[in-house]
Amino acid sequence: MDSTARTQGLVRRIDRLELGLCLAAGRIAGPPAVLSCFRVISRLGNGVFWYVLIGILAMSGPDGRAAVIRMAATGLVGLAIYRFLKKGFSRERPYVAWAGVRCADRPLDRYSFPSGHTLHAVAFSTVALAYVPALAPLLIPFSALVALSRVVLGLHYPSDVAAGALIGAILASGALAF
Repeated sequence: MDSTARTQGLVRRIDRLELGLCLAAGRIAGPPAVLSCFRVISRLGNGVFWYVLIGILAMSGPDGRAAVIRMAATGLVGLAIYRFLKKGFSRERPYVAWAGVRCADRPLDRYSFPSGHTLHAVAFSTVALAYVPALAPLLIPFSALVALSRVVLGLHYPSDVAAGALIGAILASGALAF
């Protein structure tokens, strides 16, 4: 068995282990109102929320502008890493791989690993909070809900979200150290 086949077999076993979590998360969004809330959170996390935050920070003075520069740099590097990993891993989304997982929103692209929404939510929140800690009551719950929404909507496995969060945290830490 070659290394590609072994890797694919390992990924399939990991996917199977996470299937129960995906199904449980999908049940959270059973009521239409809850499903709608998760869809809105996911769509806001796709950019709108962050663009508004960046705009507000840009107008808030020198510290805000410094945060914006770091957020923009982090966002660009995050996008490059996200695209590279998506192409390299080619992990099918849970709703594609498993008949029992419902796709409750349209995906932005084909593959699931890592979660770009979560990567950027964690990266942007981390940078913004380094400059404006008072935003924590807004940014921390919103970022957590963005991450949860991706699994609830059937678009990601929990490990996709965890990897996105880890990458986002590393990128933000690097941007803040630079």
